[in-house]
Order: sequence, then structure tokens, then C-alpha cells
Amino acid sequence: MPHHALEITLTRPLHPAELDAACRRMPLAANCDTTRLMALVPAKTPDRAAHRLRRRLKDRLPLDVITTHYPDASGQVLLNVALPPAAHAALRTTALQTGQKPECLLERAVHRALAEHADHEVKCLEHEVRRLLAHTAPAHLLAAMGHALTRDSQGTTP
Repeated sequence: MPHHALEITLTRPLHPAELDAACRRMPLAANCDTTRLMALVPAKTPDRAAHRLRRRLKDRLPLDVITTHYPDASGQVLLNVALPPAAHAALRTTALQTGQKPECLLERAVHRALAEHADHEVKCLEHEVRRLLAHTAPAHLLAAMGHALTRDSQGTTP
């Protein structure tokens, strides 16, 4: 059976005792501030692996989101979110009214939110570039960007 690498995002940092208790249930690797964990879960599909992980740890950890660590062949990452009962009921009601699956409605909403975020980020960056261009020559700004990007990609800046 294949193993799937899953990343867990927690709603808060863990206390050492909580992490130890969870690790006794299944092997986990934690980041430095214990807000994210990694797990390898055996299952036929990534979806089943995420459900299995949530079932095993839901009473031990403040789980927020579980995602596949690596994208699938089409570049997609599985997102497993436990919605509060009221939100889940509202999603089901809307799905029934529109004749769509709840998963499809949620997927479209996430894609729409990500696209809006990307548009907002581009607009903010464009505004900042225009502000910088008001005080410097385009060639100097371009050179500075090149230097900054080169240093960041080599990991020499904080």
C-alpha cells in the first residue's frame, strides 16, 4: 500500500506533552514552533490518507487543515478541512439548492478566493513599484530587483 506525505496545520502551537501523546499514536515530525506537523500515512489514495489521519488524531490535536505535501500529477494539492457544523449544514443546503456537490462548491470558492488574493497582491506590488519609480530610475530599480532576487534564491539574505 502506498504512503502519502501529509502536512497538518494546527490552530495553535502544541505543548510537549501533547506532541508526545500524538506521536505515540502515530509517528509525526514537527516544525520548530509545533504549529505544523508532517506524517506518512498508508492508504490507497491521498483522500483516504487524510481521512485516516484526521480520525486518528482528532481527539489528540487541535487540527486545522490537512494537506498533501506533494502535488498530484495535475499539480493539485488535496485540502482536508473540518468545517464547523453550522458551516457544513449551510454548504449542504446551498449544494442541494444549486444541484451541485458540496465539494465542488467549496473548491470553486477556494479557487475564487485564491484568484482574488493573487489579484490584490499584484495590485499592491504594482502600486509599490510605481512609488519606487517616482524616486529612482527604472534601470536602478531593475538592477536592485535582480540583486535581491539573486541573493534570496541563494539563501544569503534573512
